[in-house]
Amino acid sequence: MANSSLTLLWEQFRESLRDTGDALGVSGLNWQELVVAVVGQLLVSMMILALFGTVYWLLASLLRLVLGRSNYGTRPLMSARTVLRYLLGLAAIVAILAQYGAPDGVLKGAARAGLMALAFYVLWLLLSRGLTSSLSRHHIDSSLEQLCKNTLSVSLIALGAITVMAQFGFDVLSIIAGLGIVGIAVGFAAQSTLANFIAGITLLIERPFRIGDWVQIHGQEGRVVRIAFRTTWLRTRDNIFSMIPNESVATSDIINFSAEGPTRIRIPLGIAYKESVERAREVIMPLLSAHPMVISNNQMKPRVQLRQLADSSLNLSAQVWVRSEDVEVKGRISCELLESIKQGLDDAGIEMPFPHLQLFIDEAKGLEPWLNRERKTVASTSEQGTD
Repeated sequence: MANSSLTLLWEQFRESLRDTGDALGVSGLNWQELVVAVVGQLLVSMMILALFGTVYWLLASLLRLVLGRSNYGTRPLMSARTVLRYLLGLAAIVAILAQYGAPDGVLKGAARAGLMALAFYVLWLLLSRGLTSSLSRHHIDSSLEQLCKNTLSVSLIALGAITVMAQFGFDVLSIIAGLGIVGIAVGFAAQSTLANFIAGITLLIERPFRIGDWVQIHGQEGRVVRIAFRTTWLRTRDNIFSMIPNESVATSDIINFSAEGPTRIRIPLGIAYKESVERAREVIMPLLSAHPMVISNNQMKPRVQLRQLADSSLNLSAQVWVRSEDVEVKGRISCELLESIKQGLDDAGIEMPFPHLQLFIDEAKGLEPWLNRERKTVASTSEQGTD
């Protein structure tokens, strides 16, 4: 009973496969021969990959013996192995495509396109290294160096893509013309992106700030970590990255704390009117000079100046200079100095007053009746207490 049920189920399955093959037009195929052919092609492909892998291992060992003894380090060996790996991989791909019956035009086009791509890659490496060494030799700003590298990369990628497509018979002129028309349409649709791109180039040329400067843009204060074509990246004191569109950066007020070197920190404080400013200065000056991040020389020495005769205090200003690389922690420096100044003034017995109001009444004739009445009340209270 079970065998008959299985036989019936198998027959129904075969009929379903036959009907599916008739609907797809593949009912005349010999599936066993097809499976054998596919497995055979896969085995041949694996043998080709194994052959090229063996050749790569042998040639890589030979390169290691030849270039490993050179005095140029490991970079030539790594570059040679990369090129060898690429060439053998390209040859393996062409061989596998030929095994599957690809036309000769496709094989030749793939080989030429692969060699062209390799040539453009080697050209990019050589030009990039030459450009980097040349810019470093002339001490070009890092932001302009980044602009030159990006321009070189985009230009070579575009030229390489056009050259590779030409190897497969594409009409390059028609593609360029079509891309030009599409570019105009995209330009109208992406005006803000283009505006940010143009503003980014303007920032890289005018250089109101450089990578590594501590700046304030649109109320956001941080260190410039990257100047891209579309955005400017800032890292705040809280290690938060902020990306500001270049169009907004170019049209806003920019405060650069690092452009001119050291920066001055002003710390406001107050002492009582009865205290001596010179005495307070003698106490505060050693505290300012003792801080490890404060510059102390003849040109940029710490100062304590009297700034204002306020209502309740003598307002002083403690001024110190810090290096441009320490601008990021100037808030911490101010807090540490203010704390040490407070402790030093307390130890010296110099009062730091809080705001208060003192009232003096002179010749207040209108208040005499009220004052006389108060005096009589106080006197009568005193007599009652005596009794």
